[in-house]
Amino acid sequence: MDRVLFGDNQFFAVNHMSEEKARAQAMRFQDLPAVIDVLDAAYQEGIRTFMCTTHERVGEICEHFRAHRERYPDYVFYPCMPYAHKYANAVTEVGMLEALRRFLPNEGALGAMLKAGMAVASKDARAILELLVDAEMKMFHGLSTPVVLLQNIVVDLLLGLRFDAAFSIFAEHVRTRYGAEPGFITMNLPMALDALERAGVEDPIVCSNINKLAFRVSGGTTAYDDVLETRTFRPVAMSVFASGAIPPREALEWVHERPQIRSVVFGASTPTHIRSTVQIVEQLWGAVKSR
Repeated sequence: MDRVLFGDNQFFAVNHMSEEKARAQAMRFQDLPAVIDVLDAAYQEGIRTFMCTTHERVGEICEHFRAHRERYPDYVFYPCMPYAHKYANAVTEVGMLEALRRFLPNEGALGAMLKAGMAVASKDARAILELLVDAEMKMFHGLSTPVVLLQNIVVDLLLGLRFDAAFSIFAEHVRTRYGAEPGFITMNLPMALDALERAGVEDPIVCSNINKLAFRVSGGTTAYDDVLETRTFRPVAMSVFASGAIPPREALEWVHERPQIRSVVFGASTPTHIRSTVQIVEQLWGAVKSR
């Protein structure tokens, strides 16, 4: 993984500190060219990884990158799935069957639908999970996706249910069908590591909030520092700036003091903010690319 990953919250009106900022970003990025301009600015600064949700509009971004492969020869996507609102909205708008048809993979759609029906009837968790992963990966066809992550809305639900087997099912399917490394996003890093260990997922990629203010850090920074020092996994830090509450240099210097952290994912809306963040990263670590 590269040192710096570019996130997509700013494109889809997600700001955990300010609804006003979220609304302003929603207005600014309602058209695709505005999104591409920011991604191009990040690319020019050496950022080659886009860690994105499976929001409907990410499909438009994928189409742009497929149509202009020569401009982005080394660009990769880290899909984070599922985007739950997408499914809920589709079921509300068009009903369950049409929603399934809309999100199924192109190849063997009928077979996939029958598989879903059999899976629901028999409560086959493996088949259901594999089908949902395939549906979410549909928009990324033809693009490089070396890491595929399970969103915290599912990871943390599975933690509560103690359904550890789902993590091994996801990991195995991502590896065998897509040749990718599985990753897991969580709001409770210590508990997630325990579950992944029970599930037999070795040296997992785990993304969680890690920041100086313990902003949305379940259990506090002391518990997180403990697992960073004692557990074997590949940590990815998100919310390092605590949605703007921590100045970038102060936030990244704090992360730099924790060398176990492999990567940092951040979002930015302007070339200036991207450039200033990359400059700090280069001063601390030497490069934004893989070590």
